[in-house]
Amino acid sequence: MDDPLLISLVECETRVWEALVAGDQVADAAALHPAFLGVYADGFARKSDHVAQLGQGPTVQSYQLTDCRVMELGTDHALLSYRADFLRCGQSVPETMFVSSIWKRRARDWVNVFSQDTVAEV
Repeated sequence: MDDPLLISLVECETRVWEALVAGDQVADAAALHPAFLGVYADGFARKSDHVAQLGQGPTVQSYQLTDCRVMELGTDHALLSYRADFLRCGQSVPETMFVSSIWKRRARDWVNVFSQDTVAEV
């Protein structure tokens, strides 16, 4: 990865995954825009839903992000897409999904405004 935008957004996305591993609601909330929308296999989620999932602690034990790619959507928005291989807490079978996240530039960082997970048939 030598694209500065790709590097920045992967770092931002990694913060979200690290919040899931740590059960850190504060870090999760900091990464998400107030109007965040998640589209998942079980339906839609707002920022409050995403953060609330960590109310009982970590939800992910381990993860790996691969095949990362970025698409600029204007001067202040970009789309990050990647493959996520992860193991949920309390589970023994790893899962794979493809994720697309839209990030909005703010002062010196990025905030996640949209994310869609597609379960992989691997």
